[in-house]
This record gives sequence, structure tokens and C-alpha cells, in this order.
Amino acid sequence: MKLKTKIHVFSSLVMLIILVLTMVGIYFLYEKMAYDTEYNQLLSESTELVTSISQTSKVNDPATILRAYIPPRGAIRAVDNNGKSLVTVQSTEGIEDYHPNIDGHKRYSVEKYEGIPVLSMSMPAIWVDGSVVHIQMLQSMKDVARNLELLRLVLLGVTIIATIPIVLSSMTLGRIVTKPIHRLIATMQESQKSGTFEKINVENEGRDEMAEMSRTFNEMMCQLEQNFRKQEHFVSNASHELKTPLTVVESYARLLKRRGFDNKEVANEAVQAILSESIRMNEMIQQMLELAKNKEQSPLSIESVDIYKVLEDTLHQMHQAYGREFNLLGKGPVISKTDEQKIKQLFFIFLENARHYSEREINVSIAKEGSQLVVRIQDFGQGIAQENIPHLFDRFYRVSEDRNRKTGGTGLGLAIAHELAERLAINITVLSTLGEGTTIVLRFENSNEGER
Repeated sequence: MKLKTKIHVFSSLVMLIILVLTMVGIYFLYEKMAYDTEYNQLLSESTELVTSISQTSKVNDPATILRAYIPPRGAIRAVDNNGKSLVTVQSTEGIEDYHPNIDGHKRYSVEKYEGIPVLSMSMPAIWVDGSVVHIQMLQSMKDVARNLELLRLVLLGVTIIATIPIVLSSMTLGRIVTKPIHRLIATMQESQKSGTFEKINVENEGRDEMAEMSRTFNEMMCQLEQNFRKQEHFVSNASHELKTPLTVVESYARLLKRRGFDNKEVANEAVQAILSESIRMNEMIQQMLELAKNKEQSPLSIESVDIYKVLEDTLHQMHQAYGREFNLLGKGPVISKTDEQKIKQLFFIFLENARHYSEREINVSIAKEGSQLVVRIQDFGQGIAQENIPHLFDRFYRVSEDRNRKTGGTGLGLAIAHELAERLAINITVLSTLGEGTTIVLRFENSNEGER
């Protein structure tokens, strides 16, 4: 069964149940009010009758007193304690043969006699001879039954007539509710057929759940499209980057196969080129794996770390490895809660990048600016054009191919650094001037401990 049909059936059923319950409630309320009205009238007459009997001395015909209070289309019966009828008077033929089953715990009872409801009640009284009797008041509810029958017909007619707008409104409601869902299904089917990322047209002023669902779907499609484009771009760039070293390796391997090792100079050149490109490919694959590992969001090991000491150790290792001058400016210790291994990896990436593109010294400063811890890594290289800065952290992005060939980079280091910074809640700002150098500014967003 389709959703629209289910909604239509369910809403119609609910509304019909509410309508029927309302009509049944009205009917029983009217019935009770009608019987209560008749009972109150009988109660008033029976009270007067009991008073009259108690004030009257012994008479030859007690029925005379009962006839004065006999209800229209009813009867009065005096019954002794053994249930024997002493006197009966009636205004309707046949009702004198009706013997009601009166419950002493109820004010009155209503039972059908010859198809007509009869209301009966009982009240104790002192009889003319001084004995205690029960005065039974009987009242035919023929007029009330006729009114109730008419009320049933009216309520049934109202229910039948009201069913039509209920069904129509539920059909309209079903269409209103399922229309966005049908659009969503159609859009998804279109996306599946065309292989594109189709979106739903949503009215901006819509505030209901369906409009919210449509907007969420569009946002999801945008995110899927962006991720697909990034993945497509990544695969394309990775293929391109791996193709070059593989081509070099293949070319030199063919050269060795063709020329053999007779020419030692050519053989040495080929082996050196193959080794160099193999190292470069291995480095690139390791960085790709690092990016994938970062995406897996392995848990961080957050602890209090002396950022000044981490920088000091990192710069010392860089100096020992490359014989370059690295200057640390500022005072320590500077304590912050972070992951020591990942923050060290982040510093290595930026320092390695600065070393590649600068021949002079590299200055690193650490300081507190307001409530934030700020680390600056400054090189004095050729700098980066402003239009290139927004793309620095894209995977495989190169400021220039010539510059990359000289440094041997893979274009993945800064992408890894960017993802590490996001996980560590570090904001990165790049300041650069062509011909003067570049400064990387790292702001620790969650730095809640400063100098000590």
C-alpha cells in the first residue's frame, strides 16, 4: 500500500472514530438528561404522595389517594414488605402487569416492557393502616423513546454527511503530506538515472518538517557532490603524480635493458634516477596513507604539553638533520592541553615546508595574545602570491610546477597539516609577500593554560 493511501486511510479512520465517538457521547448524554428529567418529576410527585398518605387517616378506598398523583401514561403501585401488591392504579392499559426489577442502590431503573422503555422508582411510606409499604412509580418513556429514535436518525445522518468532507480533507491532506516525498523520490530517481546530484526546489519560507527534510536533502546532496568532486580530483591528481615517477622508472629500466651495464655512467644515472623516484613514490604513498588515517579520526591523546619544549626539541632535530639555522623566540614553559605527537607532526610539516622554500634562517616565535596561544613560523623565501594562498591546503596543489620539481614535494604535506590542525582546534593563517617570505600563524583555540 502506498504511503499516500495509508495516510488517507489512517486520517479518515481517525477522524471518523472521533466523529462517531462524539455522536455516541451526544446520544447517551441526551438519553441520561431525558431520563433524569422524568425521574425528578416522578420524585417530586412521589414525595407529595407519601406526605399525603402519612397525613390521611384510615379510609375505605386508598386508591383514591393514589389516583390523585398518577402520572400520565404511568402507574402507581403500593407493595408490602413481602412484595405483594396492595393497590395498583394506572393511566395506561397493560402497564399494571409490569413488575419492575428495582435496585435499591440506584435512584431509578429503565427497562423495556412490550418494546417500550419504562422508568420505575420506589419510595417507602407509612400506609393508611400504619404499616410500612413501598410506593412504586412507573412512567412509560414512549415519547422519550420516540425522541431518542429521532435523535439517532439525525446523528446518523450528520455522521454520513460529515464523512464526505472528512474523506475529501484526508485525501487533500494525504496529497499535501506526500507531495514533498514524491518530489524527493523523483529527484532521487533522476539522480540515479543521470548520475548527477539533483536538488529539490524548496520554498525558503517553509518551516514545517517536510520543508526541513527537503532542505536537509539538498544539503546532503551538496555535501555528497563536494566529496565526490574532491575524491575525483584526488584520484586524478594521484594518478597524475604517480604517472611521472613511474614513467621515469620505466624509461630508465628500458635503458638498462637495452644498453645493459656496459656503460657504467649511464647505469649509475639510471639506478640513481630509479632510486630517487622510488623514494619519492614511497613518500607520496605514505602521505596518502597519513591522510586516510587522519580521516579515520583515531582518538586524540589530550594532555598538558609544554609547547615551548616541543618546539625546542623539534628545531634542534631539524638543525641536526639539515644544518640550517632555526631560531626560537619567546619564553617557556608554555603549557597547553593537546596531543603531543600530533602537534609535533604539525610543526615538522610547516618547518619542512619553510626549509624547502627558503635558503636563509627560519624564525619561530611563541607568545600569548589575549587568551590564545600563538605560534609563528617565518621564512625569508620567495613568498606566495595572494591568489595562491586560499589553495595552499588543497591536496596536490602546487604554487608552480618548477618550484615543486626543485624541492621534490608531493603536494600533500600541507593538506595533512590542515587536517591535523582541524582536529587539534588550531586556526591557521598564512601571511606572505612575494620576494620577502611567508609566515604561518597557528592559533590554539582551546588553549586554557598559559605561561608558568
